Amino acid sequence: MNTEQRYLLRITCPGRTGLVAAITGFLADQHCFITELSQFDDIQTGRFFCRAEFFKPESGLTPVELSDLFSEIGSRFEMDWIQQMAESQDMISPFAANQIRERDGEKLISYGTSSYGYDVRCAREFKIFTNINSSTVDPKNFDPASFVDFEGDVCIIPPNSFALARTVEHFKIPREILIICVGKSTYARCGIIVNVTPLEPEWEGHVTLEFSNTTPLPAKIYAGEGCAQMIFFEGLEVCSESYKDKDGKYIGQKGVTLPKM
Repeated sequence: MNTEQRYLLRITCPGRTGLVAAITGFLADQHCFITELSQFDDIQTGRFFCRAEFFKPESGLTPVELSDLFSEIGSRFEMDWIQQMAESQDMISPFAANQIRERDGEKLISYGTSSYGYDVRCAREFKIFTNINSSTVDPKNFDPASFVDFEGDVCIIPPNSFALARTVEHFKIPREILIICVGKSTYARCGIIVNVTPLEPEWEGHVTLEFSNTTPLPAKIYAGEGCAQMIFFEGLEVCSESYKDKDGKYIGQKGVTLPKM
């Protein structure tokens, strides 16, 4: 059985000595086999570009775990592909180049650029689930009356219930990129789970967020603060059919979007 996991690492950052040694040294330490490595230094802009394809036999590590291990090198050499894409292709708007942890002296649940992802904020629009007006939840025929609309800085979700919200940020996903969303540990440690399906290549819009309160107590969600992290993956090849190509029903969505058929 072939247990190899193939990966692609693409880097852009200010040109400095020691970059190639750091990258290849990290891959060697993780027992990875490099199958292709290309690099380029732009003398005019002073930026370094690198693309490495590799595989890891018998890998027990997920892509997220590999990214976490690489984050120290990324921070040390100021690797900022996300910022470059946000500024040149409007991949994320509005965009924060750094982790924002405080506003006007008040501590926040952090948002902004992380090592290999982006922590998104929750907007002030919420739809809180209620079972008063319906007895069955039907994904093919969802009743909008199952939600109560709420707008504010703090949303309280009833025990063992959920609410829909949306990101402050608008996304435009490049054709070669797939984004996986994971919850912030601050919420997860309180029993509040954030669920988002993958953001497919060439999808764009505001991301609809689902907050599940798994506790027997009411739970607070803070608008304008971090709530989930987007992790970026680049395919070894450009996909043959993007979300835009198949005219996906949620493309271009704005605001909190309910299920569609």
